[in-house]
Amino acid sequence: MPTSRHKTSRRFGVDIYGTGGASLQRRIGTPPGGLRAGRRRRASVYATQLVEKQKAKAIYGVAERQFRRAFDEAARREGEPGANLLVLLERRLDNVIYRLGFARTRPMARQLVGHGHVQVDGRRVDIPSFLVEPGQVVELTERAAQLPAVIDERRSSRPAPAWLEPHGDRGGRVVRLPERAEIDVPVDEAQIVGFYSR
Repeated sequence: MPTSRHKTSRRFGVDIYGTGGASLQRRIGTPPGGLRAGRRRRASVYATQLVEKQKAKAIYGVAERQFRRAFDEAARREGEPGANLLVLLERRLDNVIYRLGFARTRPMARQLVGHGHVQVDGRRVDIPSFLVEPGQVVELTERAAQLPAVIDERRSSRPAPAWLEPHGDRGGRVVRLPERAEIDVPVDEAQIVGFYSR
């Protein structure tokens, strides 16, 4: 019986949560509802834009209101609004914990933050949407570093992106802001800009 997360990944045709597994990989190209769903009419421009927005929201685990606020902030900044949006989403504390390799998925990273297991510059931060800044040090508490799931993930040796510098078994430093080319999410941000520009 497929989980609801697998259904979400199948709807978008990509592994949204990074949970993988042979079952999901076999069915990733088949949307929920089976082959009948593949006979749908060609998607409209609006539908394509909506799917990209929903996909980005699902990947980062952001609610609609939060996502809209992030987009408005991205649009006010200098540069491309779509790239700015992805950079803001990457800077979320839960995503940084995921990128540093302390959590297998972003939902797991969000749980670590929400339960008070994360410190920024030595102070506890339990807000997953907290935006990190260059120079800040992000660390797990000693207790969190001993959690079996965290230890297992650290053993997997998933490399951190160049904008983060891991420190030992518990933390890392934000070297600089991420660049769009370093953000490996399967999202067409131009479609999101088009959605909000209607």
